[in-house]
Order: sequence, then structure tokens, then C-alpha cells
Amino acid sequence: MRGKRTGYDAVRIEELEGREAVRKRPGMWVGSTGERGLHEVVLQVVGWSVNRVLAGAGGGSVDVTLTHDGGVRVVDNGPVGPFAADGDTGGRGLEALLTRMSADERGGRHIADVSHGGHAGLFVANALSSRLTAEEQRGGTCRVQEYARGVAATLPAAAESMAGSKTIIAFWPDTEIFETTRCSFAVLAKRFQQVAFLNRGLGISLTDERPAGGARAVSFRFPDGVRDFVASLDAEAGAAPHPDIIGFEREDPRMAGTMEVAMLWSGSGQEQIRGFANSRATREGGTHVDGFRDGVRAAVTAYARERELLVADNDFCGDRISEGLTAVVSVKLDRPEYLGATRELLGNTDVRGCVRQAVREHLGNWRGEQSEQATQVVDRIFRTIHQD
Repeated sequence: MRGKRTGYDAVRIEELEGREAVRKRPGMWVGSTGERGLHEVVLQVVGWSVNRVLAGAGGGSVDVTLTHDGGVRVVDNGPVGPFAADGDTGGRGLEALLTRMSADERGGRHIADVSHGGHAGLFVANALSSRLTAEEQRGGTCRVQEYARGVAATLPAAAESMAGSKTIIAFWPDTEIFETTRCSFAVLAKRFQQVAFLNRGLGISLTDERPAGGARAVSFRFPDGVRDFVASLDAEAGAAPHPDIIGFEREDPRMAGTMEVAMLWSGSGQEQIRGFANSRATREGGTHVDGFRDGVRAAVTAYARERELLVADNDFCGDRISEGLTAVVSVKLDRPEYLGATRELLGNTDVRGCVRQAVREHLGNWRGEQSEQATQVVDRIFRTIHQD
């Protein structure tokens, strides 16, 4: 009898071994078996859906529901490819992604690293769930398959569905693995809002069916992307609404990616500079944040020299430029390189020079278009310096 018929061919053995490895050491894949690890599983599935939506023509959405029975349902309307045939080993069919430890599936700079773990999101979520249902709807046809702790519990079943295309992943985190299976609505909502800020036009909603008093829900979509992010950060700092947010987006093949930057000098007196790489927060900074600071300093210095505010280089204190500056520096790279085990420090060397040049050029254009505002900013910086 052939191995495939008995279920013990080489592919199946590899799948089972990979699944058992994840279940035996879940901390290697999701960080912990507590609430943090539970949220990581959710974020890995949502990240997969977000990337599908970003690969489409735009305007897509991801809808997440915390169900009353302790499950999580993730629905996206990203582009749906051909249904994977049984036995497909290409690694791109939904069944393959759920059951095989495949190579990195990112394939493009528009990825959003929603989670903080690896990129085998669907496989890990399946292995760490007591039950998972995967459903693909396309062209009036629905294909459904159920899994139990990472192993297919049913054969793929076809049924009629409504028009439109969508993918639905519903899963129930395994109580044998996690200390708690109750997700925090507040934690997930905050992360989803951030992802929506960093991916202009992407819609993300979160619905919680668990409260006894009735469901609660939030939804996010920001047409101005990081500009909206800067406005939100400035409002949180207690500053009055400010309409003059400086922002731009640029693609640069030298760094194999894109950058999106927004900034605002306000009267809050606080510095808030947030860096992100592929929608992942780089709390320790990195080359993108360094390049941003370089570009701002170069642009302000050039303007100050034109106005003869600088007598000598030692009359200028570049560290004071960022007082009252709120900024978001977001880069999306084909191959992000992180320094350190926490992956919170971006290390791509080409990024610094590219961001520096783009920021300096854009601020140069801005000061020409908004000369009165630029003069006010530079004068305030130099008043602060000379008061010390």
C-alpha cells in the first residue's frame, strides 16, 4: 500500500513533526503561553490577512471578531487565488499554509509585520488551536475544511456561497497550551489602530461578542496614513489641533523599499519620534530614525545659514531641533534587517542615507512653500538654544 494512502508519506511525517515541535515549545513561536503569547497567535493570523489585502488593489478590509465561545474569527476580502489542489506542495495554497512549515511567504515590500514573531502564522495558529476552520469563498463557491490541533479533521468540502471573495479563518486557542484563552479587547484594538495608521486606506475592525451587556466594536481606516498618526500622537500629548502636518511618501530603489514620513512642530514641548519597519515598531530606533534626524538637522541648519542665524558651527545645537517635534518614520523594505534578539532596532545601512536625503529635500521644498511657518519653527528653535 502506498504511503500516501496510509497517511505516513514523507510529507505527512514532516507536517506532524513540525506541528509537534510547535506544540512542545510554543514559546519559541509566540513568546509565551500567557496572554502575550495568546495575542501573538491572533496577530499572526491577522497579519497574514492584512498582507493579502495589501496585495490587492486597495480599499480592502480585515474584520476580527472575538466570539462568545472563546474563538477568534478573521475575515478578509483580499484577492483569492485558485483553490489548492489536494497534494499541492507549492506552499501557497491555504491548506498548505495551515499544515506545512513553509519558507517565508512575504514576497513584497508592502508587507505588514503585524505580529512580533515569525512568519509561519497560519501554521503556528493551527498547531496551537484546539479547533480551526478555514473557509475560502470565490465566485459563488465556498470551500471549507476543519482542523483539530493542526491536523485535518475533515476533507475539504464545497458548498454554495454568496457572491464576492473572502477568506475566513476561525480558531479556538488550545487550553492545553495557553494559561488563558481570553483575549484583551483593548490590547488588540490598540495594535489594529496602529496597523491602520501605517497602511493608508486599510480598514480593520474588531468586534467583541463576549460582554453580557451586548457586543462592542471599533473600526479603523485612515485615508491620510501617517499624517493621521502624527495628529493623533500630538493630540495625546495635549497639544491643540494643528493643521500644518508635513508629510511625504517616496520609493527609493537604493534601499529596496518605500518610506512614509510625517512630522509636526507643535507647542507641546515634547519630542515624539516613532519609527516603524514593515509596520513593526522599532522602539530602539535604527537607521531610518537616524536618517530622519540627520535630514531634519541638515535642512534646519541650511535654512539658518541662509538667514545668517549661524555665526559658527558651535553656535548651533542640533539636539534642540526635536523639541516639540512629533514624527512618524515608516519604511517598508523587501529585506528588513534587525539588530538584536528583540528585532526592535533596524540595521539596513542603505536606509539612513536614503531617508536623510528625502527628508532634507522635502523640508527644503516645504520651507519654500510655507516660508512663514518655516521661519517660525527655526526662530523658536534658536530662541530656545540662546536662552540656555
